[in-house]
Amino acid sequence: MFAIHRLGVSAIAAIALSIAVAAPAHADALIDNVDGVALDKDGHQIRFTGILVSPDGKVVRLLQKFDKRPDKLDWRADMKGRVAIPGMIDAHGHVMDLGFRAMSLDLFETTSLAGALDRLRAYAAANTTRAWLIGGGWNQEVWQLGRFPTAAELDAVVADKPVWLQRADGHAGWANGAAMRAAGITAKTADPPGGRIERLANGQPSGVFVDAAMALIEAKLPPPTPIDRNVAFLKAQEQLLSLGITATADMGTSVDDWLVYRRMGDGGYLRVRIMAYGGGVETALKVGGTGPTPWLYGDRLRMGGIKLYSDGALGSRGAWLKAPYADAPGNSGLGFLKDDQLLNLMSRGAMDGFQIAVHAIGDHANLQVLDAIEELSATYKGDRRWRVEHAQIVDPADIAKFGQHGIIASMQPVHESSDWRMAEARLGPARLGGAYAWATMEKLGTRLAFGSDYPVENPNPFVGWAVAITREDAQGQPPGGWRPEEKVSREAAWKAFTSDAAYAGFADDRFGTLAPGLRADFIIVDRDPTLATPADLGQTRVLETWVGGEKVWERK
Repeated sequence: MFAIHRLGVSAIAAIALSIAVAAPAHADALIDNVDGVALDKDGHQIRFTGILVSPDGKVVRLLQKFDKRPDKLDWRADMKGRVAIPGMIDAHGHVMDLGFRAMSLDLFETTSLAGALDRLRAYAAANTTRAWLIGGGWNQEVWQLGRFPTAAELDAVVADKPVWLQRADGHAGWANGAAMRAAGITAKTADPPGGRIERLANGQPSGVFVDAAMALIEAKLPPPTPIDRNVAFLKAQEQLLSLGITATADMGTSVDDWLVYRRMGDGGYLRVRIMAYGGGVETALKVGGTGPTPWLYGDRLRMGGIKLYSDGALGSRGAWLKAPYADAPGNSGLGFLKDDQLLNLMSRGAMDGFQIAVHAIGDHANLQVLDAIEELSATYKGDRRWRVEHAQIVDPADIAKFGQHGIIASMQPVHESSDWRMAEARLGPARLGGAYAWATMEKLGTRLAFGSDYPVENPNPFVGWAVAITREDAQGQPPGGWRPEEKVSREAAWKAFTSDAAYAGFADDRFGTLAPGLRADFIIVDRDPTLATPADLGQTRVLETWVGGEKVWERK
């Protein structure tokens, strides 16, 4: 969890007003004079020049240039020939973490250890009243450090108060000496199940805590207040809407998160649609009781699933591999659950009708989840839409299992563009055959749902869309794409960021594209993404965002 400014009710109101763009709503309406393009149910492009919207914010009909417009309308919006496309959907994000990241020390853009320490020094000077200095976003791979940072390096900048900085992927944290002392961490502190304390040559904790070990420090963090949480949500919502994201899966929703969303919905501030996945079985049952909640606030909020973890992340060497890391012999990562434990948790959720989504990055973790789905599918019939979150490193011998039992591969193209060099170092060339294998998954009949894993990565869906069709990073590296045979088509990537992302959240009967009967969620953009070069596609700017036929964000 990232640090929080203690802001009052007036600050909440100010942020809320910034997203409450005046526009008529809930009336017979026509969004006219658009250069519109969307995908039909088969993934083919359709063009239109008008969107007829019902009083409850649903699409009545897409109009062509020479179609007669209704004679009687309550209101009409002239888009002056600008490009309109369906709202984008992020199939895997962390809403509250995005907001908290914006309210804390953000190291996401740092390119060196020295640069990160400089930011910490400035942040500490500007926040002298804070009991703890909290932030995140660092990545030792981006810094080309060749190792994890240490507590001693933090102590050289801030030694008199605790510092806790999460790694970019949220699967490791970096503490200074004061933070470790506050948590009672010593050389005798044992690694918890599913976690690892990085240690120096002399056995002392180095200052980096991986996966479950992070809880040793985080148990001592000052908790955010309800007002802090409200402000964090509004900041996150503002950012998502500004990027054209009209709906998102929220992976690992806590009870406190859910209460924020309900407060926002009750107060009329909930604009973005949230498909919530409870952080574990107990959380989902506390929220839903006997099963998934109904859709609330005009299809803006529902908890329909449960998020579980099989392993950690590749960057912190917590991803669970079948064989040791190529750059860390003797370490095969962290398996969080035994096979029977995972089966039990998945079964407990499935028996109450919750959708199951399991984080699996390493090839061992992916096989564990695939085998669990195979076993549970004999008991839990019907449309289950089992989800594997990330599915980054899969043994080619196992990858065909993704084409069975309606499994959804919830993947994040931007992870590939950020990780490809690291993946080569972690795995070696012989084990890359099933790495970030989007095209192979698609050919097997696996439904792809794309997202960003924000705030781990940039939530901009147009950046992710460009990566999906090029497998190049922002600098165009490597030329022609990394393992280019795994590129997907422009339409397939677009579908994975819209209707298939909605399908992955059991929301495809409510939103996900522009079609009669679905919610009128669309965005006005500065270029046609179907015609833009890949480089230009990634630079697409959103001009307006509309949710349910109501304008909820506009670029100033």
